[in-house]
Amino acid sequence: MGGLLEGKRVLITGIITDQSIAFSAAKLAQEQGAKVVLTGFGRLSLVERIAKRLPEPAPVIELDATNPEHLEGLADKVREHVDGLDGVLHSIAFAPASCLGGDFLAAPWEDVATAIHVSTFSFKSLAVACLPLMGQGGSIVGLDFDATRAYPVYDWMGVAKAGLESTSRYLARELGPRGIRVNLVAAGPLRTMAAKSIPGFAVFEDTWSKAAPLGWDLYDQAAAGKACCALMSDWFPATTGEIVHVDGGYHAIGGTA
Repeated sequence: MGGLLEGKRVLITGIITDQSIAFSAAKLAQEQGAKVVLTGFGRLSLVERIAKRLPEPAPVIELDATNPEHLEGLADKVREHVDGLDGVLHSIAFAPASCLGGDFLAAPWEDVATAIHVSTFSFKSLAVACLPLMGQGGSIVGLDFDATRAYPVYDWMGVAKAGLESTSRYLARELGPRGIRVNLVAAGPLRTMAAKSIPGFAVFEDTWSKAAPLGWDLYDQAAAGKACCALMSDWFPATTGEIVHVDGGYHAIGGTA
């Protein structure tokens, strides 16, 4: 029996450490039969070292998702390794320090604009850059964090994630006629590098673990990685514009965060 992603060609962005959801998704995708290509930004040598920890070392392409030249050249660079793409995982987000930590009213527009460009608009940019490589049955998945309520300390990143959710729906509408699905995975809080960069993020962790009906493991990136792989497989052929919550059920029952 073949794997869930047997023969699939998958592009995964945003791997920084082997504790990230993106790394877990890449590992699981390979285990399920996919050929994986990674992108990295900044410290490429670090991403290349992380890539060697996968079951099969994966090629790494430099990609700044806010750089038009990088985006325009992405398809050609991917073609050096695979002849097309069946799945794309967007795992890109960043907000300057002023946009996080509890001083929502003080963040200047320049910093907010950076957060929205990197964390929201880049989802559309990546999708467009990958279109020449994708065909009928393709799947684009983005990583989300529940944006239905205002959480303490998450501040403008929460606004950016709300924009990501709306962008996903519009992309689903635009790309559906091409046979391409667009969905998000909204994971609960995890002990990743991204989480560590948010001052006061422990308030999420304490509340989530206690309130989630299924409980919540702060170190289990595999649960979200599995959801990403499932959405990139052929097992969700008629699902698009959806947000799959992988949060122990916390979003469904309310909480005190």
